[in-house]
Amino acid sequence: MEQAPKIAIIGGGASGVFCAINIKETCPKADVTVFEAGFQPLHKLAMTGGGRCNITNTFEGVAALQQVYPRGYNLLKKLFHEFDHNSTAEWFARHGIQLYAQDDCRIFPTSNSAAKVCDTLLSTLNRLGVWMLTGRKATAISVENDGRFSIKFSDDNIEGNYDSVVIATGGWHKDALYESLEGLGIEMIAPVPSLFSLKVKSNILTNLMGASVENAVVQIPGQKFRAEGGLMVTHFGFSGPAVLKLSSYAARHLAENNHKCDLLVNWLGVTEDAARTSMSDIVDVNSRKSVASAHPRDITQRLWEYLLNRAEIDPTTKYSELGKKNLNKLISTLTADLYHVSGRGQFKDEFVTCGGVSLNSVNSKTLESKTVPHLYFTGEALDIDAITGGYNLQGCWTTGYVVAKAIC
Repeated sequence: MEQAPKIAIIGGGASGVFCAINIKETCPKADVTVFEAGFQPLHKLAMTGGGRCNITNTFEGVAALQQVYPRGYNLLKKLFHEFDHNSTAEWFARHGIQLYAQDDCRIFPTSNSAAKVCDTLLSTLNRLGVWMLTGRKATAISVENDGRFSIKFSDDNIEGNYDSVVIATGGWHKDALYESLEGLGIEMIAPVPSLFSLKVKSNILTNLMGASVENAVVQIPGQKFRAEGGLMVTHFGFSGPAVLKLSSYAARHLAENNHKCDLLVNWLGVTEDAARTSMSDIVDVNSRKSVASAHPRDITQRLWEYLLNRAEIDPTTKYSELGKKNLNKLISTLTADLYHVSGRGQFKDEFVTCGGVSLNSVNSKTLESKTVPHLYFTGEALDIDAITGGYNLQGCWTTGYVVAKAIC
């Protein structure tokens, strides 16, 4: 009688659990064990979307995957033919989780509960007979003479005789397992943080804490990195979708520069010409009023007074007395407000790392190592990461499914 394949999955996050479920649903006789370093599987999934679980995205308006996947877009373009966001919705519906799309294209469970999604995945795992072992941090993988794998753990225990191993560890840090994979000849791309807020030292800006705009543009001058979306002032600098996108696009550039750079903020999110037209209309309509009393629609009063101060304009000045020079200074402040970033947010608000297993090291159809047969990689263990909006989780679902299919 043919022996059931023995499969180890290292990592009990979204991608690892999803892979395990799909293996067992396709190959019920497979012996599958998930090893999770922490004591709470799906810990990050439980926090996504503010606890509501931003499962995926409609991808509406995404003309090219590079817009949302700064790294790994070419690979995912191929893999989405196997399992995309529509496949995700169908899969979760079959497992009792109905989804809905918001106006911003993010997709959530109708329950708006990440806990329910986690419970469904874990109960399915249990029903299918997958072993979930927590508090088991893998530190090394070795290939035995018969081609099977042994896994060493932080307590020095070793478990072996695995026919296949799936690395689903999520975002990397340079640790023992990372070095072990390098020792097996796996090319690794040095991991750096992605999706983080930016620190800006400014007492005046600190007083603006909580102010926000819905459609800003932020960019690093002299570089190609540019992002648009909501912008929020925090007690230490800037955050919000636009900043998180920028940190993703520029993750490696920022890391190479110790997360220090200049930052241009376009508070209106429009071109200089459009801003000039808008301000000219405001000047014409409010010529007898003070500049503090009338401002662009998307700018709050508190933010407007701050920007007038940045432009060194007396708020009591009447629009009729503003003059061309001051108008130019104001438009420049609205569309190209310059700050110096002194670092990234130190509150561990980033959930994603840029880097991991080089995509050159894996088979693009199966995500199996090109040099170590039956060793697979899923999710953020690969050099794949995305901006916010459910795209990172979609990468987890897609790669987890593809690996499961390849193993089966």
